[in-house]
Parts: sequence; structure tokens; C-alpha cells
Amino acid sequence: MVNKTVASAADAVADIYDGATILIGGFGEAGSPIELIHALIDQGAKDLTVVSNNTGSGQVGLAALIANRQVRKMICSFPKSANSVVFPELYTRGEIELELVPQGTLAERIRCGGAGIPAFYTPTSVNTPLAEGKEIRHFNGNPYVMEYAIRGDFALVKSLKADRYGNLVYHKTARNFNPVMCTAATTTIVQAKHLVEVGSLDPETVITPGIFVQRVLEVTHPMEESVLVAENRRYPWNR
Repeated sequence: MVNKTVASAADAVADIYDGATILIGGFGEAGSPIELIHALIDQGAKDLTVVSNNTGSGQVGLAALIANRQVRKMICSFPKSANSVVFPELYTRGEIELELVPQGTLAERIRCGGAGIPAFYTPTSVNTPLAEGKEIRHFNGNPYVMEYAIRGDFALVKSLKADRYGNLVYHKTARNFNPVMCTAATTTIVQAKHLVEVGSLDPETVITPGIFVQRVLEVTHPMEESVLVAENRRYPWNR
């Protein structure tokens, strides 16, 4: 019987290794798998390359992973937002690397990674510093920058519902980068608010088929990043 569920967040991330590339879903707090990220902090893997839309907020979730010096390099679109304090400080001191990628290009690089497309051309970033050192080709008289696909060793993803096969349904805009990250990782690890019986999900609402998911963890009361930031919480809690 196929059963991809795991008993704990610690079990879910236990084999993430030093130097791995991790795709982490979310657009700000929407769709961010905080419990899985905190479990990764407890697990301790380091020298990670993290691919995400941003660098987290406050001192929880992704920001806490960075603050714990486990991330060597960030590949993202928004390295500094309203409540991002950790990454900007480390980057200014030269203690973490950054590959800045326009948001649409980031999504397409991940999508191509999942689709088996090694690279593509885009007009985004032409004649900007982000195009420096990259191949430029002309199509119909217009310049395009070549961008390579992104694949991850692991993806950490948040969904609204999942079954034990790994079929996923997302909550509105919390869907964001999560579906393409599922396809572009060797091992996709999902935290779902509701673990439901096989057959109870309407096939028309399933966004990520279970073939792209390796592990599912039920987290019935996921933490809210904005609440933790407003409370000035810091992970690990006993720090």
C-alpha cells in the first residue's frame, strides 16, 4: 500500500544533507512551510543553497534558517522586504551569497527544471547588470538572455490538503511557487493542514499529483509567520 505520510517534521527532513539545494515555497508567509523549516534548523544541515521568492521575515522560518548560519547561498527575487532583517545584515558583511533573479524568471527556471528543459531565453534583464556574463541571442531582431533551469535536491512545500499518495490541494494564493517546486526536486517534502482519505479529493482540484511528492506530514495548526514576527518571536525558541 502506498503511504507517503511521515510521523514528524524531524522524520520528514532527517536525510537533508550538508551542501544540498533546497527549494522552499511561499510568497512572503503565504504558502511558507514554517514547521518543516524549523525542523531543518533542528536537524542542522549546513552550507545549503536555498531557492525561494524571498529571504524570510523577522527571526522565524526561512529567516531563522539563515540566522542559524545554515545557508551558504540564496537564489531569490526579493532579498529585502519590510520585515527582513537577517539576510541584509549578513549579506552586507559578506557572510552569505546572493543570486538575484527576477520573479518571473525564477518561476520559469524552476518550471523548466521540472519539465526537463535545460535552459531558455527571456527578454527580462536585457541591458541590466543581471545579464552580465550570460549568453545573449537575438530572435526576430530582439535580444534575449539565456537562463539555466533550476533543480533542487529537496523541496519544502506547504499545502492545504493532501492524501497519503501525495496528491495536493493548495489554499488560494498560497499555491504560488509550490507546484513547480514539487516537480523540480528529487525529494519533495510536504506539510499539509488536512490529511484526507484517498479518493476524497476531487481530481479536478488536485494541483500537484502524488507522483511528484515523496513525503507528507500533517500539520493541523500551522504557525503564522506574521503573528510570530509581530510577537518578536525567535527560533529556536530557547535561543
